[in-house]
Amino acid sequence: MKKIIVLFTLFLSTYTFSQKEIKLDIVDAIAIKSLELSYENYVTDDSSVGISALFNLEAQDVDFRYNENMMITPYYRHYFSTDKQWNFFGEGFIGINSGKKETVKNSGEYDVKYTDGALGIAIGTKYLATSGLVIDAYAGIGRNLFGSESPVIVPRIGLNIGWRL
Repeated sequence: MKKIIVLFTLFLSTYTFSQKEIKLDIVDAIAIKSLELSYENYVTDDSSVGISALFNLEAQDVDFRYNENMMITPYYRHYFSTDKQWNFFGEGFIGINSGKKETVKNSGEYDVKYTDGALGIAIGTKYLATSGLVIDAYAGIGRNLFGSESPVIVPRIGLNIGWRL
């Protein structure tokens, strides 16, 4: 019981006293017609953990869209610079993704559903204004590990605009 209380206290203190950010991927929303929301929580001054949720709103049969219909991405970021306004970071992520894949025999019909987990890395930069405005840009790649029906490569690209709480 004492271990549970200690772990709960550590979790609560980390959660309540750290910096938090809420962001929206503006390029995905405008150009690709998908919605990606992110929440990031700083563990220390130079590392953070976060989670992103991507929901693809584009029709399945358009020429340019993400393969994934939905993707939940927990991530860890390590910031390499000490500048308070501009920071360069490296990211490791796990992407739990699902979608539909077109079958070869029924060309044009997306009837094979998949769910898979990807492991990947990304790099990026973040700008933090004194007012709390946050802009970050990143690019990376992951690989699906488990399913045979899922795409092999999972992209992680974004331009987020948000607010530090």
